[in-house]
Amino acid sequence: MTGNMEKTTVDAQTAALVSASEGFDHLFANRIEEARVQFAAEDSPFHVLGLGVCAFLEAALGMEPALMGEAARCLGESEAGARRQSKATRVAHGGKSNFPSGIEFEILQADAIVLQGLVHALGESYMGYLQCLYALNNAHSKFTKLYKTVFPAGLDYYITPATTPLPSRNPSTPSLTSSRSAGTISAATSSSKGSFFGRWGFSVSAPSMPQEKPAMTQPEGPVEELIVSGAAFGFGLFNLVFSLLPAKIKTVVGFLGFQSDRRLALQALAVSAARKDVHSVFAGLTLMTYHGIVLLLAGYQADEAHIVKQYKAIVESVSARYPDGALWILNRAKILRMTYDPEGAIAILQDGLRPERVGHFQQADALLVFELAWTLLSQRRYQEAADMFLRMTEINSWSHATYYAIAGGCYVSLGNRTKAKELFDEVPTLLDRRKIGGKDLPTEVLIKKKLAFYKAKAKRRSGDESDYVEHMKISLAEELAIFWNTHQRITQEVALEHVKELASFSPAVAIPSPHITQSATPAESKATEDLDTPDELAVRSLILGIVHRTLGDFNPSRNFLADAHNRYDAVECKWVGGVALFELAVLDLKEVEAREKNEDKANDPKPSNGEWSDILRAAGEKLDRAMAISGNSVDLSSRLDGRVNMLRDEIATKREKLGL
Repeated sequence: MTGNMEKTTVDAQTAALVSASEGFDHLFANRIEEARVQFAAEDSPFHVLGLGVCAFLEAALGMEPALMGEAARCLGESEAGARRQSKATRVAHGGKSNFPSGIEFEILQADAIVLQGLVHALGESYMGYLQCLYALNNAHSKFTKLYKTVFPAGLDYYITPATTPLPSRNPSTPSLTSSRSAGTISAATSSSKGSFFGRWGFSVSAPSMPQEKPAMTQPEGPVEELIVSGAAFGFGLFNLVFSLLPAKIKTVVGFLGFQSDRRLALQALAVSAARKDVHSVFAGLTLMTYHGIVLLLAGYQADEAHIVKQYKAIVESVSARYPDGALWILNRAKILRMTYDPEGAIAILQDGLRPERVGHFQQADALLVFELAWTLLSQRRYQEAADMFLRMTEINSWSHATYYAIAGGCYVSLGNRTKAKELFDEVPTLLDRRKIGGKDLPTEVLIKKKLAFYKAKAKRRSGDESDYVEHMKISLAEELAIFWNTHQRITQEVALEHVKELASFSPAVAIPSPHITQSATPAESKATEDLDTPDELAVRSLILGIVHRTLGDFNPSRNFLADAHNRYDAVECKWVGGVALFELAVLDLKEVEAREKNEDKANDPKPSNGEWSDILRAAGEKLDRAMAISGNSVDLSSRLDGRVNMLRDEIATKREKLGL
């Protein structure tokens, strides 16, 4: 009799999981309303979490305060329900499970906790990051326990989407503790510094002695598949979130005794992404987002080919299952943009936005519009870019002031200053309407300063601040694009157009460049120069430095970036100094990389390990200096903080790859 009851309980639990999985299939295919109906049909922990995930994705993708509150509420209910079910479960799976009874509900509880933490971090404020830290710290022991229970021998022998890894030189045991999995590795290699390349199948040193492959539990049925995929996903996401927090918040993390491991986090997510449970799709989405951000913002990648390979494999796998999902269409386009095919990216995004496309998920569709807007801007297709940024105001409430300001900048570039002024004049009203936590968003703070800057310039030059748009020369859209690193992954033709336009402003560019001829610069100095402030001259030099680096002209690039940094003391917008130092660090790395790949125009010899070591150290020192002058009062300092952290990781990976 008892056995029949146990079997009935297991069957009901499996049926609930299968039913909830159908809801997730709707969600991943862009059918969010159908997903909600499916999740609302039952009150199992799987279904309640599904409703929480719907709210979370709407909040995360839309960045809208009301949605963040609803997401927090739904996830709180999900956590409480999973906790109750975990306690109530005594003998799961008829006593025949490969895992402890009730562990599946512990995983659901952990899912809810980490997503609640992410909701706090969405506003990109330091208070939000601290709230995120507090929420995740409470889950510290839970994730460690789950990981050790499900993966007692580590992750090294589990497949990932792009590769089947070879044995690692070091075990993939969690960095949350100093313990190691007995029997998986010799004592001589039990250092806490694991080999990233070993885990992914790269050899960075002499091969170690062959090791016997440890026994791995193979999941049986959908519940056990959830356990394996979910444990890897939760542990990976938990570590990744901690590793990506700004440096100032990481100080608190260190005080609490937690040390994150981004490399192990990415491996755990890759293991989850190779499974078939719902968690595998979320793990894939997390990896897509991370790889896309690193490719866009880090500036330099120690092994870009591998990142792109892994990124493509994950996107292709999920796209094959959900071809109409906006999130997968988005990432297909991002890969093309990151691999220098912007026109291909634009075509995919435009096709994804066609009215007759199956399914509707407003927040996900808005990401397609947002990505299309930036890609069009990167191609200097200003009219289309302006149209897309203004379209964002119809489908998303994140920051209409930012959308209007970028669109206004596009119209400055088009020479339509009447339309530009119309848009810029709306910005103050839009700023008053929409604030997060009673404060302006970081981009909005910068926009307010820039409009005040140009009004002061207009009053100084003409006595009338109302014609401030007439005194804008460098497009505000292009200035904001610096923070999205829009000037790096562009074609040579577009880069040369930037050089031509910036060189046409007076005073003439004094720094020698093979792309700036005498005929391209102003014939003579004007009574009132186009750019007559240190800020404008610094921004011009900064963009010229970035696009010259894109063109492979490293010496002019270094001179322009140094000029931008040297104006730090005189500028009003202090963000220029730190960003210039960051771009100089990227330049150091890209220049040596070009020699390594025989792409250097000067045909210099390939760099030795000693040269690489010097360059990596010099780049690190520039990053230290950048952070030293980029405190909380500096515009968009948290974004620079994130970029610096990503680049430091790439530097560390390069050191490891070279055996330094």
